[in-house]
Amino acid sequence: VQLQASGGGLVQAWGSLRLSCAASGRTFSIYGVGWFRQTPGKEREFVAAVHWSTSTTFYADSVKGRFRISRGDVSSLVYMSMSSLKPEDTAVYFCAVRYGSRGNLDSVQTYNYWGQGTKVTVSS
Repeated sequence: VQLQASGGGLVQAWGSLRLSCAASGRTFSIYGVGWFRQTPGKEREFVAAVHWSTSTTFYADSVKGRFRISRGDVSSLVYMSMSSLKPEDTAVYFCAVRYGSRGNLDSVQTYNYWGQGTKVTVSS
């Protein structure tokens, strides 16, 4: 399985971006798909996730009401729409997939496969 995150870029504060996570290979038996972000010197942190079979979504408190994760289409496994972006949202964003058995979708350790990351820079 290979994941490809895209859609990052430079945006001004209060702007919007939409990230995509394309998947090649196995796309069955998915338990959940998540987005995480990381800044230099810090641990990777949970942003949002979707439970695959129910489409239930989960968000970090810091992005609730501003970000929206959704299941994708033929072009992308999932999308994440980000609005009202803040400078503190600046990070490399990673998508990840959990296959098989249940797990905590807000935990880095839950995920089996990771994409390479796409950089989001929000200027003030």
